[in-house]
Amino acid sequence: MSDLKLVALDGDDLAILSAHVQDAVLKMADLRWLGSEKRFVLAMNRLARERARKGAKEFERRRAALHFDRVEKVSVTGLRQEAKEAVLVLLAIRFEETEAPAGRILLDFAGGGKIRLDVECIEAQLADLGAAWATRSLPQHDLDEA
Repeated sequence: MSDLKLVALDGDDLAILSAHVQDAVLKMADLRWLGSEKRFVLAMNRLARERARKGAKEFERRRAALHFDRVEKVSVTGLRQEAKEAVLVLLAIRFEETEAPAGRILLDFAGGGKIRLDVECIEAQLADLGAAWATRSLPQHDLDEA
C-alpha cells in the first residue's frame, strides 16, 4: 500500500484529514509558523488507523507532515511553547466558519491544549514521509467524555 497523501479544501475534507491524524504524537519543536509564507506546518508520528485490522496486536505509525496554507494568525492556549521537547498528542482538527470561506481551524490536543489558525479558507495537505514502524499501543477513547 502506498503512502497516504490527502488534500483538504472544505470542512468535509478536513474531517477526513482529522480522522487520519487522530492520536498523532509530536513535540512542540515539530510545530512551525512560517508567517511570511502564511503557512503553519506540523511534523508528526501518525497512527495509521486505516491499516489497523480488527483483533490485531500490532499497529503502525508513520512519519507524516501536515501543513495549512493561507493562515493569517496563529494562537496557542494550554501548551508550553518554550518546552520544545514536550510531547503532544493531537486528538482532532475542527473548522469554525466566520465569513465564508474564512474561519478558524482548531487543533485539539490531549490535556486541553489548542492551536487556533485564523485562515482565509481551508487549504491543507497531509503526506506520509517514509517507512512505517510497528507499535503495540492503540489509544482508546471514551466517547462519552466529549
